[in-house]
Amino acid sequence: MSDGTSFPSSARYGKDKVRVFRVVREDIVKLSPHVLIPERFALHLGTHLVSEYPHIHKAFVAVELLPWSRIPVSGDQGPREHPHAFIRDGDEKRIVKVEVDASKGKDKLIASVTAGLSDLLVLKTTESALMGFVRDKYTTLKEIDDRILSTSIDLSYKFSPVEIPKPTDADVEQFAVPVEITPGSVWDTSVAINARKMTLDTFASDNSASIQATLYRMARLIIAQNAHVQTVSYALPNKHYIPVDMGYLGVENLVSAQAEVFMPIAAPSGLITATVSRK
Repeated sequence: MSDGTSFPSSARYGKDKVRVFRVVREDIVKLSPHVLIPERFALHLGTHLVSEYPHIHKAFVAVELLPWSRIPVSGDQGPREHPHAFIRDGDEKRIVKVEVDASKGKDKLIASVTAGLSDLLVLKTTESALMGFVRDKYTTLKEIDDRILSTSIDLSYKFSPVEIPKPTDADVEQFAVPVEITPGSVWDTSVAINARKMTLDTFASDNSASIQATLYRMARLIIAQNAHVQTVSYALPNKHYIPVDMGYLGVENLVSAQAEVFMPIAAPSGLITATVSRK
């Protein structure tokens, strides 16, 4: 009950941690053509919610896609992929967050889409440095010209807002995907594949002056090659590997060129984040 001094200006209600496991067969794919493309699936669901219910003006949908592969097994004809046994490919997730906005009318739907990946663990054993950073009287960190570089990559990229046609069927369940797909747009399924590839290629091949410099190169590539991506954000926590002092054994292990034994350190660690935007 309002006392005249306040009112509920916004409210959101929904579900959290809704997990779905679905075995997709050829005949079922024809009925749900968007289920394996998380951007389109989230847009489809959000569009249905704001179109079906008069009191809902915005829908927020978050999707995580987990990679699974068929387990390779031996057979009479040699190695083969098992038809119904799978293995989870690490902790990496494909992430999509969608907002479908009907504030300007149910026939004027605007969608915002942010996609990317998380928990992509990578490591390189050389060609990574940390040199030339700003120092003051409190700085204790030593410069190093070669080190192990490891991080768990979180990547997100935001597309330009996209207009969504109003469903025309009675149950407002149909969802129209453009016939002609604009390269680099939210409808282009190669964006996610290429963003991941550019991230890994740059991480592996860049003779890194710092993780910050490598991050900037990765983000610039994604923006340059995808015309409808407006911003690219990375979060790169350092996974430190510290050389072990083995001097008591007469073994030199603290010089980077000779170090072979390292201790993984979970904390404390650096956290490098940045967003690169299109001009």
